[in-house]
Amino acid sequence: MTSPPPREPLPPPSSAPRHRAERRSSRPVTAFALSAVVVLLAGLVVFIAVGNRPDSPSPTVAAPTSTAASGGNAAGAATSSVDGEKILALASHPILQNPDDGLQNFACELPEWRSDQASAEAFFTAADQCLNQAWGEFLERYHLPFTPPTLHFPTGTHFTTACGTIAVSVATAAYYCDDNLYVPFRGLQTDQYGDNPGVYLALFAHEYGHHVQEVAGIMDAVWQQIYAVGQNSPAGLELSRRKELQAQCFSGMFLGAVVDRGGSVTRDMYAKAWRDQDTRGDNTSGSSDHGTNAHYAQWWRTGAQFNRIAKCNTFAAPAAEVR
Repeated sequence: MTSPPPREPLPPPSSAPRHRAERRSSRPVTAFALSAVVVLLAGLVVFIAVGNRPDSPSPTVAAPTSTAASGGNAAGAATSSVDGEKILALASHPILQNPDDGLQNFACELPEWRSDQASAEAFFTAADQCLNQAWGEFLERYHLPFTPPTLHFPTGTHFTTACGTIAVSVATAAYYCDDNLYVPFRGLQTDQYGDNPGVYLALFAHEYGHHVQEVAGIMDAVWQQIYAVGQNSPAGLELSRRKELQAQCFSGMFLGAVVDRGGSVTRDMYAKAWRDQDTRGDNTSGSSDHGTNAHYAQWWRTGAQFNRIAKCNTFAAPAAEVR
């Protein structure tokens, strides 16, 4: 028995200084940038909900009774429903159908944040274990082939991935590519963000959200469609925004599931992540592939407030909600 995932919003935090930052993604890979340069932390804020969350115990969240995707549609039809295989689907993906399903609440234990390479590696390694626990259990209920991402902590000025050679800069705080998650300490901008682990955790949880999409088959399905229409076409950019905004929602779900559960994720961490979200998005970056700052924040907060994955179905949302 656990308390249900938070459904009511928490009180909004007081205003905080705004930081410029952006994120951009390419192929089944996404990069997060913690600054006003390129793509990153554009969607990294953990929203503090407004209101009180239920404290009484209740049964754990029930999984859907079926993992078969619904019929095909323009948003992507399932191509497989075999246990242990990805399901290539978007709006119709089975993990997005049950309105009552979400991540189980639990205590996530993280080491104290310190702004140095070794401490950051320890922090993200522990965060990865919490995310594996949260999303691994969820995805396995749907008989999807969950495997944790491989973590990398590049220390040089460049690092090599299956998606190409990536230069480390303020534009590269974290980077996801084909089951690999890269976190170069030099890109975290700790001189600007300081000892604010909630901000870094939300960033990391967003990139991990792309791994959830990868394991489920959503990532492959969306890139099939992006390639078909052209990555820089209006339709391709809209698909990219839907992908990124869903990762935002997944990040919020995780923070909402572990805040105030007796572990290391405190209300203060959650609040600072929440406030940071408003500062990230296409308005800040000048791009068109992640969503406006308002939508970037909105989708993160939806995940954080409700912890219901069906509410993260950005591929079923009206175009006006993913601009």
